[in-house]
Amino acid sequence: MKTKPEEMISILREEIEGYDTRVRREETGTVLEVGDGIATVYGLDKALYGELVELDTGVKGMVMDLSLDSVGVVLLGSEAGVREGTVVRRTGRAAGVPVGEALIGRVVDALGEPIDGRGPIAAAARLPIEREASGVLSREPVNVPLQTGILAIDAMVPIGRGQRELIIGDRETGKTAIAVDAILNQKGENVICIYVAIGQKASSVARIRDTLQKHGAMDYSILVSATASDPAPLQYIAPYAGAAMGEYFMSQGKDVLIVYDDLSKHAVAYRTLSLLLKRSPGREAYPGDVFYLHSRLLERACRLTKEYGGGSMTALPIIETQAGDVSAYIPTNVISITDGQIYLESDLFFAGQRPAVNVGLSVSRVGGAAQTRAVKKTAGTLRIDLARFRELEVFTQFASDLDETTQKTLDHGRRLLELLKQPLYHPMPVSRQAVVLYAATNGLLDDVPLDKVRAFALDFAREMEEAHASVMEEIQSTGNLSAPAVEAIREALEEYKKRVSATWQG
Repeated sequence: MKTKPEEMISILREEIEGYDTRVRREETGTVLEVGDGIATVYGLDKALYGELVELDTGVKGMVMDLSLDSVGVVLLGSEAGVREGTVVRRTGRAAGVPVGEALIGRVVDALGEPIDGRGPIAAAARLPIEREASGVLSREPVNVPLQTGILAIDAMVPIGRGQRELIIGDRETGKTAIAVDAILNQKGENVICIYVAIGQKASSVARIRDTLQKHGAMDYSILVSATASDPAPLQYIAPYAGAAMGEYFMSQGKDVLIVYDDLSKHAVAYRTLSLLLKRSPGREAYPGDVFYLHSRLLERACRLTKEYGGGSMTALPIIETQAGDVSAYIPTNVISITDGQIYLESDLFFAGQRPAVNVGLSVSRVGGAAQTRAVKKTAGTLRIDLARFRELEVFTQFASDLDETTQKTLDHGRRLLELLKQPLYHPMPVSRQAVVLYAATNGLLDDVPLDKVRAFALDFAREMEEAHASVMEEIQSTGNLSAPAVEAIREALEEYKKRVSATWQG
């Protein structure tokens, strides 16, 4: 078909009118050399530290080194096809990740891209992964409890919303299990949980996801995965990406719990990048700014005032020690940044005390300010009793003849340790904790045989839920242990003890 002259003139007029005459400036550079996930780029004179750049191959990179005549770019993906002469373009924006409600229930990589096979994510916005921490004036005191459901922690090392509590210990001592238990215990508590896996095996991340799925915790959780098989740059940015996702919810007035598992591997990934970027190595070959690496990350956890959104972000960083050495470089750095630590001891773990919390070395610098009144009231003497037991146990292990008072103290301490044992993925509600702790710290279980004390206490707590549901609901909802509740517990315990004591003889 032939086009009429009038139609051709009309089409040309529309094209001319719609032609964009604006001048576009695009700053580009070229790759000088590439290797081990690092590209040295010439020509990006105006590039900023932390800026996102795009290569001709489609892979993205982040500027991490500024020299006089070149910039060092870490590649956030495969370096296949990247060679000398490859064109690199500035984007003019900082490296960021998608954020929003759509991420809840999903497994994403360090760039926020879905890796769970459930299709794309419709993000509400994008936030830069690096962001200045909230100032002092925008922060509230940490005084609202965040229950982990673990009796040993909630009773003696309480965690508040907005706190940074370090979980530290040797390999295979139950560090991840404590973090996962804390996530499971947030069911129905209106807390969004983010689990950041750094340098772990993909099978371990899949197992954690299956555990959360099985217990219904993926309904309020996000998994950010940068596994051991991922490049070091992705392992480096993963915790910052998780913090950005958490900050979005915090600014909306919501409470967030974020787990960094673990920051030892994060420091190793940063050391790898720094050495490849030819930065001067310092102690243990870590660069001089390795303290700032974790301080700027953990400072982002806080509780905001109402004027700034009123949300909170609680951080549970995990650090792996070697042979229990808490005085090593990275552990001491993170201990000094956080508001306390939960120290897990190998000897306790192998002795069957799980969770293997060392009461002497574990501390919360927020303490009773972020503890429910019921638990605070009943756990008051727990730490002192256990410390006294530990001391006596050391001095009396070779003694055969003990006086009655010493024997009672030892028996009481052994019963407390038995009660602090807790199976995996079975968090305990506040009401049960209060009942068990009240009975234990007041010596009401001292006449129960040692091998039966734990089962006795848990069965009694379950009976209280059935026979005295109103009392348990009152403790759970108010977080307080009233005088009538105490009286009900005492009477019910005496009655229950009479009923089951006959079975102890057999």
